[in-house]
Amino acid sequence: MAARPHQQMVFINLAVQDVELSKKFFTEIGYDLNPLFCDDETACVTISDTIVLMLLQEKKFARFTVKPVADATRSTEALICLSAESRRQVDELVDRALAAGGSPAAEPSEMGFMYGRSFLDPDGHHFEVLWMDQSAVQG
Repeated sequence: MAARPHQQMVFINLAVQDVELSKKFFTEIGYDLNPLFCDDETACVTISDTIVLMLLQEKKFARFTVKPVADATRSTEALICLSAESRRQVDELVDRALAAGGSPAAEPSEMGFMYGRSFLDPDGHHFEVLWMDQSAVQG
C-alpha cells in the first residue's frame, strides 16, 4: 500500500439535549474540549489526535440532516468503540464514565485476548471500550 501523505481524522457528530451537561460529562471522564469549536450549541471533545467528538444541541444537529434525529435513549443510532491500551485502561475509563453520570450499556465482555466494557453517556449514546492483545491477532 502506498504511503499516505495525509493522516485522516474521524469527526463523530452526535445530537445532545444539554451541551453543558455533555461538556461536564466528557471532561470528567478525562477528555479535553477544544474551545475554538465550542459554543452554547456545540461541544468539541478531543478523543485523540485523529478522533474528535462533536456534540451538537439537537436543533443544531437537525440542520445537518434531512432525516429525523434519533433519540439515543430509545434506539441505538451507533456503537462507538474506543480502543484501550490495557484491560486496566478499559476499567478506568468506564468507571469514570459511570461516576460522571453515565450508565452501563451491557455486561463486560471477556474473550481471552479481548476485553471490553461499555457505557451510555447522559444522552444514551452507546460507547464501547475495548482492549485487544495485539500479539494474539497478528499473523
